Amino acid sequence: MSYRARSASRGRSTSRGRASSRGRQPPAQQQYTPPGAAGTSASAQVPAASRPLGIAFDKPYGQVGRKMQVMANHVRVSNYPKGMIYQYDIELTPERGTFTRLPPPTYTRAIFDQAMRMHRQSTLKGIPMVYDARKIAYAPQPVCSQGETLKLEVSYTEDGRAEKFVVQIRQSAVIDTSLLTDYLRGGTGVDVADIQPILNAFDLAIGSVIHAEMVGFGRSFFTRVQSVKTSSGLELWRGFSFSFRPGIDHLYLNVNTAVTAMYTPGLLLDALTSLLGLRDPNALRGAITPSTVREIGGFLRGLMLYVRHRGIQGRRKLSVKGMTSKPLDKESFEWEDPNTPGSVENITIARYFQKRYNITLRYPFLPGLVGRKNSVFPIEMCEIVDNQRYKGKLDEKQTADMVRFACQKPTNNMEQICNVLGQLDLGNSPVVSSFGLALPTELSKVESRVLPAPVINYGSASRPPSITPSDGAWNMRDKCVLSSGKPLRFWAVLILANRGMVPENRAQAFISTLVQMCNQTGYPIENPRPVIMYGNQNADINSEMKAACKNMRLPAGEAPQLLLVVLPSTNAHVYQMVKNCAYTTLGVHTQCMQAKHMQRPNPQYCANLCLKINVKLGGSNQSLPAASMQQMLRRKPTLFLGCDVTHPAPGEQGKPSIASVVGSTDFMGVRYAATLIQLPSRQELVEKLQEAIVRHLKLFFKGTRTKPQCIVFYRDGVSETQFAQVRDRELLEIQRACASVEASYAPEITFLAVLKRHNTRFFPLGRDGDRRTGNCVPGTVIDRAITMPSMFDFYLFSHSAIQGTSRPTHYYVLHNGAQFTADEIQQLTYHLCYTYAICTRSVSLVPPVYYAHRVADRARCHLVDMGSGFEEASSATSGYYGGTGTTSRAPAADPRMATKVIRIHSLLDESMYFM
Repeated sequence: MSYRARSASRGRSTSRGRASSRGRQPPAQQQYTPPGAAGTSASAQVPAASRPLGIAFDKPYGQVGRKMQVMANHVRVSNYPKGMIYQYDIELTPERGTFTRLPPPTYTRAIFDQAMRMHRQSTLKGIPMVYDARKIAYAPQPVCSQGETLKLEVSYTEDGRAEKFVVQIRQSAVIDTSLLTDYLRGGTGVDVADIQPILNAFDLAIGSVIHAEMVGFGRSFFTRVQSVKTSSGLELWRGFSFSFRPGIDHLYLNVNTAVTAMYTPGLLLDALTSLLGLRDPNALRGAITPSTVREIGGFLRGLMLYVRHRGIQGRRKLSVKGMTSKPLDKESFEWEDPNTPGSVENITIARYFQKRYNITLRYPFLPGLVGRKNSVFPIEMCEIVDNQRYKGKLDEKQTADMVRFACQKPTNNMEQICNVLGQLDLGNSPVVSSFGLALPTELSKVESRVLPAPVINYGSASRPPSITPSDGAWNMRDKCVLSSGKPLRFWAVLILANRGMVPENRAQAFISTLVQMCNQTGYPIENPRPVIMYGNQNADINSEMKAACKNMRLPAGEAPQLLLVVLPSTNAHVYQMVKNCAYTTLGVHTQCMQAKHMQRPNPQYCANLCLKINVKLGGSNQSLPAASMQQMLRRKPTLFLGCDVTHPAPGEQGKPSIASVVGSTDFMGVRYAATLIQLPSRQELVEKLQEAIVRHLKLFFKGTRTKPQCIVFYRDGVSETQFAQVRDRELLEIQRACASVEASYAPEITFLAVLKRHNTRFFPLGRDGDRRTGNCVPGTVIDRAITMPSMFDFYLFSHSAIQGTSRPTHYYVLHNGAQFTADEIQQLTYHLCYTYAICTRSVSLVPPVYYAHRVADRARCHLVDMGSGFEEASSATSGYYGGTGTTSRAPAADPRMATKVIRIHSLLDESMYFM
């Protein structure tokens, strides 16, 4: 396959992750100095970006809880190099011309591997090199001197077509691995970003070996063994992720199971028939509409195809740019017949294939695929190339299949990890050994503790008013909510399903059960017979909701309190429109439910709805005991904050990122308000955070009549290499917010980063795990061995998994202004997980962050034009009814990208509308 350009190449950009003997510095900004630290210690003189995060010399460990050992999916590295690793810039160029863009990793890796086979023993003096298939390679010894450029000529043959290339190798950095030793010992001058190039080199070393056995994407590798087919031309593969991680005094290799969706190789026509849910390709004749073309465009994005037709020897690869705007029997062009030079005629593409290749298309009513140089190929002559990962959004059925496929017991996962380590035998690989790595195959045992569960308080009318959960769960039988919200008087039921699905008598029976359960649970409903109105989900949702509110016949000066909206299905668009109207136009709380739940009123389901309604209307369902909270917080009024940043879906252009900030409004940390901030697309740092924090300080004062003496800030959505930059910037914003309220106001600030998306897993030994699932029990905390050597961090299992292998949440204390001990911050975080407002189970994520997730999710309803990322983006991929459209990134000055605080309707602004 050729990737050559017709013109000279542009200048090559600097590759990501380029190493140096020290880590990269973040953009210049005002540095944060901890109160009282200036001039008191040597570490205070180190710039914020390079000093160690957390507590450098004396890593705190917890002592509370029952001790036990667990198995971690980490292999302790018995040896790693203590000298230098050499990093090289790699440039691949064809013999003639150049690449307009870098070819796919499988192609560039194949060319590089061929160059290694041809030149390793001669030009490279037997020194192995490992390559990231983009622009960087590493070697354990120098292959050329500084400033020298090696040029390796290589001939590579694919699909019977031979091409010649030149591989240029230039030294770009020398990496001192002694930095890693300093970091593992908790040294003071090394940051996690400094050691990342070393870990990248080690990852590539083992990855080069695993690529020979599996299909790799980054640090994850997959195999078709035990794969299963799902719908729409996709199949699910199992695999593993491999990455090196620093631990206390030791380096570890983290190995975890993984699953991914892959394209099923074969005829593209069959795949598109399956995608559209049709019986055979002939049914495509009436199925090509603008909406199905958008669906096809999303499926084809980034897909590599083989094209087979007479006149081309062997196979030819096609990367799809778009689709023709007309069917092939109507799409035409000017063609000069090579058999009659000078004779030009306007000919359809279907007719062209018959005259040029003597091929009569069976499906000329389909559009064609547009490839490089705007050449067009019939869909029926294309095949999907093997080993391609699907990067789009899975539909509901595919997601359910993926969950079932990925769900495995902890013992099965541990067994698979041990098996793959034995099969790969990385420790005996010549390439791995050449980098000085010695890898055993045994997983590591680490010490853990099980923290005691907290007591949960309910309303005084409960029997009894408090309960101690068991295995992270409890029952609300004979319990009343802690405090009731505003009694429900003005509400209505809007049914967007037809009467056949939800007859009125069924709706009335459900409402009676709901009212009964709410009253039993302590939330008063003063109007037990609300207006029931039927609407049409395909009509204007705003008009339907306004009509339902009008039918309430409100007294003068009163506003509607609640709309119970009954949806016929899980249609995301209808749900978004309901929430958008509520948040921006009507200012009314909405509680959505599916029509199927009205068929048979279930008291437990109604009790769950009651918890949501009570919280939305200002009530609290449960809390920790006041004495317990005072002890953990040292009797200081504390504001809990949670922050998360969500970005547009992969491939989505012209959409902003959204930061969500939530803050507690009471002493017990059970009631929260939310603030949304729109950010430029894919920006991680939260601008206007100061404005949001000021708002939450005022709301806390409004709810408690006191200023918080302590602020605990949980920040999600930050990677380890961004910790220093995000901490320094956002901690300064919080301090400025406090100072803007009152010049001398300086509460204690504790800043924690929260990571849920990681690959660390733990497996209980013997009978220490959950008897039903085999997972670690709620309250299991790990703060030794495999945690970060120079950070105050810990892993916490705060929930009981329902199925599969549970994943702990990783908490990092990046700044400890309150001087919490390890036991205090671990127990505080764990106990807060029992206060999630609408659950009778402990949750896996500390509630301030959990609420921030929900607020960000609701932002897609508040801002309906944000839509569903991948589906929106896919519409520009194909141009059947409008050419071969292209996508482009929104310009920097686009007002949709402007940073601003987004406010919802004033009637909902201070409530927990997002529950």
